[in-house]
Amino acid sequence: MTQFTWVLCPICGGKTRTKVRPDTEAKNLIVFCPKCKRESVVDIKDMESKAMGE
Repeated sequence: MTQFTWVLCPICGGKTRTKVRPDTEAKNLIVFCPKCKRESVVDIKDMESKAMGE
């Protein structure tokens, strides 16, 4: 079974609806948080997300 983790919202810390695997890399990915109902742009590398300043 492949290990995965949820991308966390950089604003409220809640789980988004996006999963990442250890080999996932993304740049300027838009994620939606159902908890705070906002979209954020994040970079993902090594199963960690980093919020991009707008």
